[in-house]
Amino acid sequence: MDNSRPFNIFEMAQRQFDNCAEIIGLDHPMREFLRTPLREYQFSLPVFLDSGEPIVLRSYVVQFNDALGPTKGGIRFHPGQSVDTIRALAMWMTWKCAVTNLPLGGSSSGIVCDPHVLSLSEQERICRGFVRRIAHFSGPDWDVLGPDIMTGPQHMLWMLDEYETIHNKKCPGFITGKPIGYGGSKGRKEACGYGVMITVREALKELGIDIQNTRASIQGFGSLGKHAAQLYTQMGGTVTCVACWNQADRTAYSFRKHGGIDYDELVSITDPFGEINKEKAIERGYECLPGDAWIEQDVDILVPAALENQIRPDNVGAIHRRVKIIAEGANGPTDPEAYSTLAERDILVIPDILANAGGVISSYFEQVQSNMNYYWSKDEVLGKLDSHLTSAYFDVSNYARKNNWSLRDTAYILAVDRVSRACQERGWI
Repeated sequence: MDNSRPFNIFEMAQRQFDNCAEIIGLDHPMREFLRTPLREYQFSLPVFLDSGEPIVLRSYVVQFNDALGPTKGGIRFHPGQSVDTIRALAMWMTWKCAVTNLPLGGSSSGIVCDPHVLSLSEQERICRGFVRRIAHFSGPDWDVLGPDIMTGPQHMLWMLDEYETIHNKKCPGFITGKPIGYGGSKGRKEACGYGVMITVREALKELGIDIQNTRASIQGFGSLGKHAAQLYTQMGGTVTCVACWNQADRTAYSFRKHGGIDYDELVSITDPFGEINKEKAIERGYECLPGDAWIEQDVDILVPAALENQIRPDNVGAIHRRVKIIAEGANGPTDPEAYSTLAERDILVIPDILANAGGVISSYFEQVQSNMNYYWSKDEVLGKLDSHLTSAYFDVSNYARKNNWSLRDTAYILAVDRVSRACQERGWI
């Protein structure tokens, strides 16, 4: 990799695809077709602040591929995102739906803004303005939205309300991640984090390791990282380190307790953005370490559950010799050039498109429930999630052993193969 060039997440996603395309021998036209989005939209979104001052926000929608069904993807609010970020997320969502056998394609949306500095009324105007721009090229049968970074149930409800107002009909299947009582699904908030640990549980079984004898370090304590820690702790594992962003200091910290974190205690001092209160954590006996210290911990399992490109050639050597599993909770957390080092050390990588697929699986469940207007209990949802994701894990694991491929390569190969076959059988290319 040319370190003089800025990191481009979409180029990384394309390198992952190129590797799989080479292994399965995709022809050149299909490679070119699947390397780029089917459709994308970029537009400026003018919004009035509470002060009456107008601002203009850049917005993106990428519908990457819909050969397997309506596209599905999250919408994120983030000040540092770009169209390439949204392209990469949409590409990964395409593979994620395919590898878990969902009848969905992949998409992603984003608005360049920072909710930390916006009032609720300003955020509502952004949500409604965004939907007014996309209402005629999205919907329950075309592109289904859901929450992502710094968006949640309230944002989804505002968007749904605006969409239904525009179309003059009830369309609860237009968006997922809605509040319970307004078409949302029980178990939805836990699903992505729980899904990570469902795959970890199955990987540990295959390795012959008792989960109760394991320790983990988690980067990120938002919804995914928090619920991953919750289920892992419930299953008997010990989380010793959690890293998160600190908005006030504009930096990240790692909070370590060798005896294991107290999950309920840590959640009680964490804000809705997943930021742990540094002062209160120190008062409760946590060591406050630099943000990148999470990767160096003496643990069995690493869970990057925050941002992309966190495990790289320049820091992969810092991973402790005890580590046996990396469960990619975030999208694209590992640079492809670091995988060879991980393979040499026999570290099992559970790839992002499989490890964090619990979110889109539960979103699909919510979409189904909304369209039927019939809702399941939390135990039903989480039980279906466990069954569906375990089945997907075994599909990948068994195929990997049969072909002597890595779990990471196999997940991408199965996904790309399924999408390419759908494109061929539709006669697209």
